Amino acid sequence: MTQAELICDWGGEAVVSRFDKPSGAWCFIALHDSTLGGAVGGCRMKTYARPADGLRDAMRLAEGMTYKWAAIDFPFGGGKSVLAVPPGLAGSAREGLLRRFARLIDSLNGAFSTGVDMGTTPADMGVMAEECRYIMGMHDGRPQDPGPHTALGVLVGLKAATRHGLGAESLEGVSVLVQGVGDVGAPLARLLAQEGARVTVTDMDAERAEVLADEVGGSVVAADSAYGAECDVFAPCAVGGVLSEATIPLLKARVVAGSANNQLEVDLDAERLHDAGILYAPDYVVNGGGAIAFGLMHLGEHDDAVLRERIGGIAGTLDAIFSEASAHGHSPLQAARRRAERVLVERKAERE
Repeated sequence: MTQAELICDWGGEAVVSRFDKPSGAWCFIALHDSTLGGAVGGCRMKTYARPADGLRDAMRLAEGMTYKWAAIDFPFGGGKSVLAVPPGLAGSAREGLLRRFARLIDSLNGAFSTGVDMGTTPADMGVMAEECRYIMGMHDGRPQDPGPHTALGVLVGLKAATRHGLGAESLEGVSVLVQGVGDVGAPLARLLAQEGARVTVTDMDAERAEVLADEVGGSVVAADSAYGAECDVFAPCAVGGVLSEATIPLLKARVVAGSANNQLEVDLDAERLHDAGILYAPDYVVNGGGAIAFGLMHLGEHDDAVLRERIGGIAGTLDAIFSEASAHGHSPLQAARRRAERVLVERKAERE
């Protein structure tokens, strides 16, 4: 589909699109739903085969943010930004793009706020904050890293999932395969090891995986063998679309809980997991720790104990989702969607 066709076919509210001629990048801001407030979502930077693929990614991610904010009942709407960049963009050309994009966001006057996502860093947000008032995760003028907060939320959610899916009251001896050991996967692996889990890691960067496995006393599996590896819990913490009609039959895990956005290739894959007896922790709930922390910071709360306590609430949210899904005999994704939609309907009614 062309960019125009994608926009016309989308159920969101608006798309802001700009071609950045100096860098050769396409800039997309997808605003999905403002029921709960101004849209908030990360800034992803990636090279795509076609600009339209970057637009599609932004739209899908923006919808996920709507459900994420609604699931945790925060006063933000769903949005996402994507910078579809040419290969090898670096140095002053990359910084120039970030600054120009920040000014574009600032011109929206709060309709969209952004933060770190795949391909961008806290340092990038520091650069953008020099040009834009609407950067999430800033404290005392310094950009913060959402990775450790997200990892803590995944740990909390993973514990809830293992209670429901494995009947395990602790992670002691539970085998967890972490796919992708970047800004979230690496701290997650360390937290899991501290909890007594048996940790296996995999990453496209085999050397990085080996170093982390040695640090946490874990093991490594090759990236192309990860889906069929023996484990109790599969934790996707890299790219999206990894759970599909092709990969789900390979899984040996009984639980899926990880930080990657849009883990399912299509929504039907949630039913495929359910039919296979695999408990799926909906990604936009289990990976909400970073959003919770940065959302609270944006609202003026910076006390670490408060942030950790609110992130701990992910467990209760998932408990309710799993219980509802079990009672109705369907996937947790359906229960999570209904939970989020109830919040959206209630807030719309309050505004009317």
